[in-house]
Amino acid sequence: MPTILEIIVVVVVIIIITKSFRLQSLLLRSKQEMFGCQRFYRKRTDQLAPSEPQTFSLRAPLPPWPQVYEYIGEVVNLCEKTALLIIRELQKRADLLHLKRKLNERLVNLNEKSCHQGKCSDASPVLLLDGQGFALGKINLGELEAVKVSRFKFIWSSNTQDEKKGVTFYKPIGIPDGFYSLGYYCQSNDQPFRGFVLVAREIPSKSESTHISTGIASPALREPVDYTLVWSSNDGSEEGLQGCGFFWFPQPPEGYKSIGYLVTCSPKKPKLDKVRCVRADLTERCENYQVILDVGTRFSEFPFQVWSTRPSHRGMLGRGVSVWTFSCNSCWVPGQELPIACLKNLDPTLHAMPNCDQIHALINHYGPTVFFHPDEIYMPSSVSWFFENGALLFRKGDSVGQSIDVDGSNLPSGGRNDGEFWIDLPSGDRKNSVKSGNLGSAKLYVHVKPALGGTFTDIAMWIFCPFNGPATLKVGVMNYSLSKIGQHVGDWEHFTLRICNFTGELWSIYFSQHSGGVWVNAYDLEYIQGNKAIVYSSKNGHATFPHPGTYIQGSGKLGLGIRNDVARSNFFVDSSTRYELVAAEYLGDGVVSQPGWLQFMRKWGPTIVYDVSILPLVLRYSMANIFIKLPVELYGEEGPTGPKEKNNWAGDERG
Repeated sequence: MPTILEIIVVVVVIIIITKSFRLQSLLLRSKQEMFGCQRFYRKRTDQLAPSEPQTFSLRAPLPPWPQVYEYIGEVVNLCEKTALLIIRELQKRADLLHLKRKLNERLVNLNEKSCHQGKCSDASPVLLLDGQGFALGKINLGELEAVKVSRFKFIWSSNTQDEKKGVTFYKPIGIPDGFYSLGYYCQSNDQPFRGFVLVAREIPSKSESTHISTGIASPALREPVDYTLVWSSNDGSEEGLQGCGFFWFPQPPEGYKSIGYLVTCSPKKPKLDKVRCVRADLTERCENYQVILDVGTRFSEFPFQVWSTRPSHRGMLGRGVSVWTFSCNSCWVPGQELPIACLKNLDPTLHAMPNCDQIHALINHYGPTVFFHPDEIYMPSSVSWFFENGALLFRKGDSVGQSIDVDGSNLPSGGRNDGEFWIDLPSGDRKNSVKSGNLGSAKLYVHVKPALGGTFTDIAMWIFCPFNGPATLKVGVMNYSLSKIGQHVGDWEHFTLRICNFTGELWSIYFSQHSGGVWVNAYDLEYIQGNKAIVYSSKNGHATFPHPGTYIQGSGKLGLGIRNDVARSNFFVDSSTRYELVAAEYLGDGVVSQPGWLQFMRKWGPTIVYDVSILPLVLRYSMANIFIKLPVELYGEEGPTGPKEKNNWAGDERG
């Protein structure tokens, strides 16, 4: 049981943290107003544009991702020219079954011609298999085809005296013929340049949609009917108008949605052909995500904010596609629907998602190395090792546990976390041995799923530890090692690689940290070899972090909260080689065999709650109300549910 001192320290820390958050909020608000005064230092026309941020590239070149085709019932590799020609043909069609029935003859002729040029030996029909739209630069969204554009022209910057604190707005250039801009791009000047926006074109065979009510064909893309000025940095004087930024909202025709905003350095409205609006049924609702620029009312007649956006409905079933434009407004209320939308992927095949061979190639190329703390005593293990070494299945009302098959096949599957079953450590001498884990057997359990409408791939890597050790509280310069608080049986943690399906590039990694987490862009990662990043696992708690050091779960500035210590050591797992693919639902039933233990939806450890009755009578009643409000991880033990029962299995990450 935790000592009285531990309980009192926890309660005091929580109270101090709560008050410190209020103080930090006031300080942050004041600080933002101070920065707002600096942000809109207006550039004169004789001043040059700010120096562009340094462009970021991954450390190592990308490998050729596997491309496999169906050839008279067999799987063979084809010459590159043949592959590209067939891919272009297939990208025009969303219905693959229709393609297989109708285009065989055309593919024969196409294959004969291209194989002759590429010196192939056979000219029989060749059809595309799953994953053949991956990393080709274009993605079929049904009636639209999207391309990633990363060349930009500088338009305007909200520069401060310190260029790095500004935000720069860009117009996409180098747009391929037949494609159209959907909105402009912006980014902070303090980060490397790696941005892009999507541009789109109608797919000819898919652009003949007709509204039943009118019988009139409606194109997928149309010009706006007008522009509305949303905000301007101009102070109203005639001097230096060209140094100001003017933000325009494209007014869409009826039945259409705007996807982004335009920025000019002149009060003159942009031409209508500068951007396209998208038919409403080809769009999804989006939401503001992170603030890029914030101008308070203290320094502007109207408040103004610029946000990055993301689809409102995300996760592996979401079909919203981020276009990577921005949202801006002067009077937005949280929860209010935005006037702009994102695109929607109506291609049921999600053809840009990687196939099995490509999944393994991605993991081999990007798989991070997970480092555990040099003083870690609760190591990971494989699930099978945990079962083989005495883990027991308990049922509510039974005092004797049941041994578990090595593959978990005798665990109750499906259902929900109803408290009827749980897993626990063996009793006796084996208990401490199992708690220590077995690093030699440890592996990453991989779940691959679509993200952002199938334009990105999320590779979630789960690691299992038989035991989560007790927490350490940090109070200023003092540290309190807790004997019980924070520990529990069975610990599932994960990190997620997000891959761009246009190119196959690693875009970011999500680091799971207890009940939350954070996305870290590829340019902010630490790499160990090539494009393989480092993931640090915290001592005892196994939360994941991008860099070594001490992270505080609470108020890091005031040094109050739970310590998360991470450092490199000789204890590590290389996920690029030690992994098991356990799920990729989008590939279809049976393509990836899911282990029996993955279907166990209950807790991987018992629940033990510490009672306030251990406190002296003089404190018991005065602190009871505070005590019961603490998260269970701070006043008891509660085993977690398995990966598949967590809401980020099918949903998006919590960050």
